[in-house]
Amino acid sequence: MPDAKTRGALRPLEIAWIAIFGGLAVAAVVIGSVIPLASAVRVLAPVPLALIGARTRPRAMVAATVSTAAVSFAMAGTRAATALLAAAVVGGIVGEIKRRGHGWPTLLGVSAIAAPLIGGVSVVVLLVLVPLRELVIKATTNTIGGLAKWVEKVPSAQPLADGINGLRHSIEQYWWVWIWVMGGVGTFITMVVAWWILGAVIDRLADIPSEDTLDDAVDDDRPVAPLPLELDRVGFSYQPGGPEVLADIDLRIEPGEFIAVVGANGSGKSTLSKILAGRRPTSGAVHRPGAAGLGMHRGTAMVLQRPETQMLGARVADDVVWGLPEGTEVDVDGLLAEVGLAGLGDRETSDLSGGQQQRLSIAAALARDPALLIADEVTSMVDPAGRAELLEVLSDLPRTRGIAVVMITHRAIEAVAADRVVHLVAGRIVPYRPNWLSELHEVEAGAAKRFELDASWHEASSGDVVSGPEPTSEPVLSLSGVGHTYLRGSPWEVNALHDVNLTVHRGEGLLIVGGNGSGKTTLAWIMAGLIEPTEGSCLLYLPERPGQGEPVSKHVGEVGLAFQHARLQLQKQNVGDDIMAVGGLKIGTTEVAHTLESVGLPRTMAIRRVDALSGGQMRRVVLAGLIARAPQVMILDEPLAGLDPVARDDVVALLARLRAGGMTIVIISHDFASLGQLCTRRVRLADGTLVPDPAPGYDPAGPDHYTGPESPAGPGSPAGADSPTQWRMP
Repeated sequence: MPDAKTRGALRPLEIAWIAIFGGLAVAAVVIGSVIPLASAVRVLAPVPLALIGARTRPRAMVAATVSTAAVSFAMAGTRAATALLAAAVVGGIVGEIKRRGHGWPTLLGVSAIAAPLIGGVSVVVLLVLVPLRELVIKATTNTIGGLAKWVEKVPSAQPLADGINGLRHSIEQYWWVWIWVMGGVGTFITMVVAWWILGAVIDRLADIPSEDTLDDAVDDDRPVAPLPLELDRVGFSYQPGGPEVLADIDLRIEPGEFIAVVGANGSGKSTLSKILAGRRPTSGAVHRPGAAGLGMHRGTAMVLQRPETQMLGARVADDVVWGLPEGTEVDVDGLLAEVGLAGLGDRETSDLSGGQQQRLSIAAALARDPALLIADEVTSMVDPAGRAELLEVLSDLPRTRGIAVVMITHRAIEAVAADRVVHLVAGRIVPYRPNWLSELHEVEAGAAKRFELDASWHEASSGDVVSGPEPTSEPVLSLSGVGHTYLRGSPWEVNALHDVNLTVHRGEGLLIVGGNGSGKTTLAWIMAGLIEPTEGSCLLYLPERPGQGEPVSKHVGEVGLAFQHARLQLQKQNVGDDIMAVGGLKIGTTEVAHTLESVGLPRTMAIRRVDALSGGQMRRVVLAGLIARAPQVMILDEPLAGLDPVARDDVVALLARLRAGGMTIVIISHDFASLGQLCTRRVRLADGTLVPDPAPGYDPAGPDHYTGPESPAGPGSPAGADSPTQWRMP
């Protein structure tokens, strides 16, 4: 009997593959059809279609062919649709050969048979469609005739011109032979090119699974009833015979419970959430009265750590109700207000900050009125006030709506708010101990000693933050009247920054704080020179030209930037190549090894594939690349997001050591409580501009609640401090 994964309707991941790679094929065909000088682009169209064939079922390839041909016809007419169908046939053959694991001999043999047949199809089509045949022949012969007339202008080239004219007459008389031969040869070449390119693409995607890890959650045909839920000795492995990510998990969840799941990075928390959402375990059993109903009314809802992967609507209000059955009544404004997004229903989802996107994901989950809500690190990108608000929302759901909430978190204060805590260690549930973080510190410290690190790294890893030197009065970055507006002049204009005046001094550690949507990330991109301000200036001062500031956008790379999401910044296939690409020609394998050790990773990590790394490892590799680059300034956007407490301490210790060596570091973070010993100064953004920042008596419950004076700047501020919008950190 066929496996369940070879039967049934198209799965969500297959639809996503069709949409993404089918769109690329359509783009190649349409560009080649409507732009005369770009017809060669069509040779690339079979490649994305072949990728669909290599990574999905044949029925997905059929669906891709029908849908992309229809779109091509709508956009560019019959010619584009015909070209797309030909590309789909070629791509389907190449993809199927690759999917079955065959090599070049099979490809060449199949191509030798398929190419003449496909060329013959073109002849049959032109025999039936007489007007199209006349148009093709006329266009071809006119082109050749024009070439002959151009050659005739050269006195000694008359024989060549006569030969070209003879070819034109031959095509007019024996058009079917020429179409057949040219179609067959062209098809053969296209199949070989597609195979060659596809091989490189398949190798690059080898570590990315071709199936959705939540795919099994949609295979249960029972009525939706996810609770009560019981796991009986559940184990899970992502590959047959591979290591178990989960083992012997016994867990019961009742309606209306609030459960926190804690554990270090890599302990199996996210995998457990997938089992709870309906993923089938590889061992043990999951008992529930009905189907998990992932994404369905009164079923299971998941809010993932990367909220942008769940956004589908163009507007905030549209995203809340996206995918719900027509006619479903939802109080969109009420849901948005419940998660702290009141009044933003008409905003574009692309304009939201990371924290606002997370709140939107929760609102969209609540629109399904789920019985079980799984929240995977939903507070990792939210400011302190937002964390308190979201925690209050999640903790109230069991009482106000009867929803069972499973919250995955690294924060002890969040776990305390739960009814009970599930503690995972290496894929197993262990008795929860409030001091588990300190015990984990001891384990990690013991592991760190096995690395051949220098004495300063040992000192930083042991938990003692290395104090940096006092910052100088010499500026390295200067922002004057900086403002930035996205989509300026359009109806969707968004003013992200205005009137920002800030000086960063060489050797200092600067912390930029502010609520979600305050403009912190836009400011970071301007300071790195990746975007230019629409108002004001951002100048960089190089050591060899003191006092002569130049636009930082002319010196991209001198200010290193680590993105919020580390994976977006890793472009090479393996770790070593990525570090060398960022570091430049001066970086070789020896330098890569030393750089990896400096961020607490073993030298052997250099040969690891980027896609096989954990989130914390990716973040450290990005830091390694920046260290190898040795920029004038290092800007880190949310460097601690998604890391467990031990990993956060390790990253802070690393940054402290870098600053002790003279590096200028600018950090954008919500976790300012962890960075007080690293940063010498703190500035605060609100509504796109710098505002007076609270004194050390600041109440972390929210950016507008503090016990200190209104204007904390004073004699203790460093030279050139931009008071009153900042204060000196102790």
